[in-house]
Amino acid sequence: MQVQDQHTVRVHYKGTLSDGEVFDSSEGREPLEFVVGAGQVIPGFENGVLGMAIGEERTLNIPSDEAYGPADDRLIQEVGRDQLPPDMQVEEGMMLSSTLPNGQQIPVRVDAVTDQHIVINANHPLAGKDLTFAITLVEIVE
Repeated sequence: MQVQDQHTVRVHYKGTLSDGEVFDSSEGREPLEFVVGAGQVIPGFENGVLGMAIGEERTLNIPSDEAYGPADDRLIQEVGRDQLPPDMQVEEGMMLSSTLPNGQQIPVRVDAVTDQHIVINANHPLAGKDLTFAITLVEIVE
């Protein structure tokens, strides 16, 4: 049996960046389970499992446009420190929550900190990056 659209599958995976840095892995955890074609994982990953058989291993090289898309400069903003609570300790790399005008909360990463401003980035941390996944199909759930 091979993976087809709408199959529920379980895979083990290791995701790496172009420099070899591991950004995610199912090692030591349960396999990732998702429905092929349901948009539960990035498109390149979803398409990469099509046609696989149980026990098969595959390496997927996924360009950024089939992963988290390009980074969008419009999602990077400078914010005055006076807009933060005065006792808030902010460090580069930390995650904060920002409230949009419609009330929706979104996660943002602090990219830079000065005495007067911080730079926040609402892009996905993997936006603009090509990804590589080593995957093994564990199961096709009927």
